[in-house]
Amino acid sequence: MDTKQVDPQTKGGAATIDDLITPTLLLDQGKLDRNIKRLADHVGKFGAVLRPHMKTAKSIDVARRIYPGEPGPITVSTLAEAEYFAGYGFKDITYAVGVSPAAAVRGLELSRRTGANVKFLLDTVDQADALGEAGRKTGVTPSAFIELDVDDHRGGLKPADPALIAVADRMKAAGVDLVGVLSHAGESYALNTREALVAAAENERAATVRAADILRAHGHACPIVSLGSTPTAHFAENLDGVTEVRAGVYMFFDLVQHGVGVCTLDDLAISVLATVVGAKPDKGWILVDAGWMALSRDRGTSSQKIDQGYGIVCDEKGRVYDDVIVAQASQEHGILALRPGSTEAMPDLPIGARVRILPNHACAMAAQHDFYSVVKGESPAIQARWTRMRGW
Repeated sequence: MDTKQVDPQTKGGAATIDDLITPTLLLDQGKLDRNIKRLADHVGKFGAVLRPHMKTAKSIDVARRIYPGEPGPITVSTLAEAEYFAGYGFKDITYAVGVSPAAAVRGLELSRRTGANVKFLLDTVDQADALGEAGRKTGVTPSAFIELDVDDHRGGLKPADPALIAVADRMKAAGVDLVGVLSHAGESYALNTREALVAAAENERAATVRAADILRAHGHACPIVSLGSTPTAHFAENLDGVTEVRAGVYMFFDLVQHGVGVCTLDDLAISVLATVVGAKPDKGWILVDAGWMALSRDRGTSSQKIDQGYGIVCDEKGRVYDDVIVAQASQEHGILALRPGSTEAMPDLPIGARVRILPNHACAMAAQHDFYSVVKGESPAIQARWTRMRGW
């Protein structure tokens, strides 16, 4: 007798969320589509191009919700993503991480094999030399942005730094095409008022355009002026001089973005479905089978006004339980409890009950899983199963 059991989840046979083995990742297609349209409409009214960052979704099926016809411009954070999306016909790819010598060769080999235009990112003369050498090695002319620092968040050059021109000059000498400047207003994640976010968006725009103007004044063409973060993309009120905007987590949103003020809880498109596996009534705890291996260790809301623990808890239809959070997480266990100071009562959740947990950081939560079970609203029906790529 054949004793092997068929896993309906891995075989794609789950008809409803009740058939799913937990913990597992859910994606609400209606919210996804709404989020995609919202930012596309906002950026489009300024005449700029939206170049979505696929580092959050890492899925061709999500990309096809953005580009239902021909593939369009995208941003990636790993060369594995670039290779994956190039395999589905994407040709205009910005690799928005500072380039290393090995990554330069690998990215240009991808361009040579597929015809994709993989654009790199650099901010030093050493990187310019390495990219030029990789171009000679592969027989492909490299294209690259100069990375800008607009708010002291990460890497890049200040617009007025003399190194900006030195790097551009070295790129020309090394045989690297300077396609433009690229910035990321990462400090916007620490803000939480409309006024501050509008100011951050304008600072990002002004600084990025200034750098482009400086390069042009020194004889360097700078056709692409690229900026972006999910908060500043949504709060930009002026994109004069900007050719493209990048954002990624906007497709799904998360509790960090909610804390910043970019979205409502109803905009969050992904969640982890978990099952109740125990309780400690004397401590006010309910235990579920989703720990940090399913939710991630991200605690991005811990520095915000409201600490959401490891995520907000909803019922199996996605309706939020007031003040119930994942207060603690070990590898495969999550502890549900009331937020400190709450006067609410814990929900009655017997063993076997299902809950959905909203992410602190959508990129980190999604990265723990191999696929999305696609749902729509409160319906338990599984609409589709979309795989995700992983790795570097």
